[in-house]
Order: sequence, then structure tokens, then C-alpha cells
Amino acid sequence: MAAVPPPPELGLAAPDFSLPGIDGRTHSLADVRGENGTVVVFICNHCPYVKAITGRLVAAAEALKPKGVTLVAINSNDAATYPEDSFEAMKPFAEKSGFTFPYLYDETQQVARAYDAVCTPDFFGYDKDLRLVYRGRLDEGRKDPPPAGARPELVEAMSYVAETGKVPADQIPSMGCSIKWKMD
Repeated sequence: MAAVPPPPELGLAAPDFSLPGIDGRTHSLADVRGENGTVVVFICNHCPYVKAITGRLVAAAEALKPKGVTLVAINSNDAATYPEDSFEAMKPFAEKSGFTFPYLYDETQQVARAYDAVCTPDFFGYDKDLRLVYRGRLDEGRKDPPPAGARPELVEAMSYVAETGKVPADQIPSMGCSIKWKMD
């Protein structure tokens, strides 16, 4: 079922985390923080919305690097119910997708809850002080590629943040599969 995040609470501090990555290392927010901004995106391996954007997500991460903005992806889905989203399945998915950024596993789902993540993909853009300035989408593509000439909204927004330190006015929420929460 498709889910859409609520309106953003801009200005909130980025919750810290310490999560295992597919590279065998544990990453904290301080480890992945960019000089001019940081994007935390919640994704998974099985969601058709995520599968549709992986190439554009990698391109966005690469476009933001020279601006001092980093990107980190976190998978918080319940792997017991969705085995395709297991930690073991993350590395082949990332390699096939050409990920050039850390891909981390939130097995307890505590990080997703701290961020109030709703869907995959769900983008959280932070300024250099790790204050929330963007809770929008990558672009207007959903399960299909965006139309020709579509704006790269995430790249434009975070470039603006890196250059000005200001909050982008135009923010359209992302849409994707709901996060697969564990049953208590």
C-alpha cells in the first residue's frame, strides 16, 4: 500500500544512530555527515518505488558530493516478514544498483521510529547543523521514470541548502511502500 509522509517539522535535529553497514563497518550520523548537508533516506530492497529510483538515487548522491552534501540509505523493514529486505540481501541489491553511499540496516527499527519515517523511499534533508530542511521527494517519478525534463527536486533542494543555508520553499512529499513494521 502506498504511503505519504506527513508535513515536515522543519528545524528538528537529526536523530543520532549507530548502524551496521553492508561494508562491514558500523556507521553513526557523525560518520556520514556532510560538510554542507546530509540526506538520510529510508529504503528497502523489495519496494517497486525504490527499485524504480535506484539509478536516479545514485546519480543524486554523486551530484551532491561536490557540494559537500552526503547521502546515507537505511533499511528498516521487518526481514522476518519480508526476507528480500534482510541484511544479507542488502549487499547484492546495493551492488546491482551501483550504490556509492553507505547502506545501513536498522534491524530494531528504532532509527526509523526516531526519524518518524513512513515509507520507502522517505527522504530527510539536513543542513550543515543537522537541522531538518527538506522532507520532499527525489523527483516526480514514482514506479515509472519521471517525464523528460522533470526537475531533480532533491538535488536542487539540497544544492540550495548547501549554497544558502536556507530552507527550500518547494517541497512535495515522497510516496512509496509503507515501512514494514514488526508486529509486537
